[in-house]
Amino acid sequence: MLAAVALASVLALTATACGGDKDDNAGGEASASATSGADGDGKIQIPDDIKDKLKEHGIDIDKWKNGAWKNWDRDDWLREANDFINPIIKGLWDPDRMRDADDPDRGVDDNDLSGDQGVTDPTPAPVKAQAVRPPYHSNAATAGKVFFDSPEGTMVCSATVVEDPAHPGKSSLVWTAGHCVHAGKKGGWYRNIAFVPSYNDKGMTEEQLQNATKEQVAPFGVWWGDWAQTSQQWIEQGGETGGDGASYDYAVIHVTPEQGNGGKSLEETVGSALPVNFKAPAVPQVESITATGYPAAAPFDGQSLYQCQDKPGRLSINKADPTMYRIGCTMTGGSSGGGWVATGSDGKPALVSNTSIGPVSSGWLAGPRLGDVAEGVYQAVSKKFAAQ
Repeated sequence: MLAAVALASVLALTATACGGDKDDNAGGEASASATSGADGDGKIQIPDDIKDKLKEHGIDIDKWKNGAWKNWDRDDWLREANDFINPIIKGLWDPDRMRDADDPDRGVDDNDLSGDQGVTDPTPAPVKAQAVRPPYHSNAATAGKVFFDSPEGTMVCSATVVEDPAHPGKSSLVWTAGHCVHAGKKGGWYRNIAFVPSYNDKGMTEEQLQNATKEQVAPFGVWWGDWAQTSQQWIEQGGETGGDGASYDYAVIHVTPEQGNGGKSLEETVGSALPVNFKAPAVPQVESITATGYPAAAPFDGQSLYQCQDKPGRLSINKADPTMYRIGCTMTGGSSGGGWVATGSDGKPALVSNTSIGPVSSGWLAGPRLGDVAEGVYQAVSKKFAAQ
């Protein structure tokens, strides 16, 4: 994860993942079940099976929405994939709460990456992050923010709208980092997970945002996660510090609108979605990668969208794990989960990674290579909603 503003100390890296049953997922991926949805008139409906599941965990949906979700008692912090719950709490993510959210990342010293045994290229020169010209929807329509609650408070990551093979042109899938949805090997699911595409689309300053309406901050609405999935590797290895699990630090979230949206998907609402390339060429053959995100740790404030473009190098944290992409970039915590895009052999842009780790002092970022495990996560979420 990238280091949290309040906890900034050293190397930042992703630290959350969706829990899952190995027996239910042949590929060892973790999944999360839907808990709520909104119909055409915006009324919240909780399916009977979800109500029953909540009761199994001793959760009263009304008490949950009225603040019971703030109880992070270890025994009540749901961890396994089938325990995931994320009921829509209408109006929870108001402009003030979104503006004040921190990034979730923890940090460690570069020296703590002593497990580097594979191929690691020299540290890249820093590449200064460039502000995306507003309106963001015109220049980075698939980018947005993921908001969620953790024991440390309200948190934020970056994310990308991606295509859904089961619903061409009508995707409601979002790609982000595993640590943006789950706390990893020593924790469980985060709560109140929601995606806001083109957050602060007009690029208002922090001062201007003090009086901004929800429609100005979230012009394309607030979309709640009703299903999430990540790699089992992230769940078992991911931690609050260091690089453990970073090679598998990705997640896919299926979202539903907080308000009725006339039946439109996320992709139809924002007008775009990126394909995902799970067979990206080896690092030496990739000419350029562009990373996008909302950096929140100093000197950034988390309210504006930035990008870095650089030729990637290689970073190996553990010889047994896939080598990661690494680029020069001065983006900080809050940008984790943001999409990495490269031009494919067909000449079209595709998502090839997401921001996972980087030093708190900034200067570079690293993201996982997307292979068979990542594709398994992606396909599982798509197939889950294929009939809907």
